[in-house]
Amino acid sequence: MHIVDDDLAVRQSLAFLLATDGLAVQVHDSATAFLAAGTDRVGCIVTDVRMPDIDGVELLHRLRQRGRMPPVIVMTGHADVALAVEAMKAGAVDFIEKPFDDDVLLASIRSALARADRARTRDAEGDAVRARLAALSERERQVLEGLVAGKANKVIGLDLGISPRTVEIYRANVMSKLQAGSLSELVRMALIAESLKGD
Repeated sequence: MHIVDDDLAVRQSLAFLLATDGLAVQVHDSATAFLAAGTDRVGCIVTDVRMPDIDGVELLHRLRQRGRMPPVIVMTGHADVALAVEAMKAGAVDFIEKPFDDDVLLASIRSALARADRARTRDAEGDAVRARLAALSERERQVLEGLVAGKANKVIGLDLGISPRTVEIYRANVMSKLQAGSLSELVRMALIAESLKGD
């Protein structure tokens, strides 16, 4: 958990609040200091939107340039709502207007952390699926594509110029290599891999 704010009193009160809620917290007096710290596994960032040198929106842009975005919650004064909306467009998961209720911030942080956990699980699952897919032969991959397209063994066999029995053998190999217990699981894995192609 990271707090990025140029106001010492805000940093201290937020650090106390989050530590009381059982969260490990690091504080940074500027976006520049946070970026210089080079923390890769940040969990969640709570940042002020208006800061000298690098503001909250620019911080989001810099984080995006580095690769995968951690969840970022932006704190904003009433006059900075337009800036906070810009931050949301740049990748922030939430913005909270000052002064805010402690419970509102804590709920937002819990939600952001839960979302980040789900994303990590999905990424790990995607990596495992990709590794298994890489082990398929060209013919096995063609059979898989036919199955995902909803084609029967007979149709896949006609498309590939092989017998339905041979398709069944390839299909069994694909199921085994991908560790799929059913055709629906096989299709789900193929769709996960397809959805990750753009990442």
